[in-house]
Amino acid sequence: MERPSLEINLPNTDEEGKLYVVDSLNNLNKLNACPDESQHALDEEYESTGVAGENTAGNNTRNQCLFFITFILTLIVSLALVSFVIFLIIQTRNKLDQISSRLLSEKKNIEELKKMNDMILKYLNHSGMKE
Repeated sequence: MERPSLEINLPNTDEEGKLYVVDSLNNLNKLNACPDESQHALDEEYESTGVAGENTAGNNTRNQCLFFITFILTLIVSLALVSFVIFLIIQTRNKLDQISSRLLSEKKNIEELKKMNDMILKYLNHSGMKE
């Protein structure tokens, strides 16, 4: 498909009108010929005026601020988790100490009961022999 020519025979107009029409036709031709590049042209125009640059600098500052806030929150959460783990380790150690002391006392009680059982058996065996 051939594109129609954008050349137009201009009627008798003054020189400024002709330049305006030609400039408009050139802009229209650029938009029709390369629509992807039109966005680049608009971006370049924004950069030359400085509007896009200010937004980019503001976005970078905002992104850095968000990054540092997220980083600090992550550190606080990590510190809280580590503190909780240390608390659990200390509690577990205390419970294990209590259990081991109970086991030792129960072991002593069992030893005493064995001795008493042996004494009773000896007494019964000794008294049974006499009869």
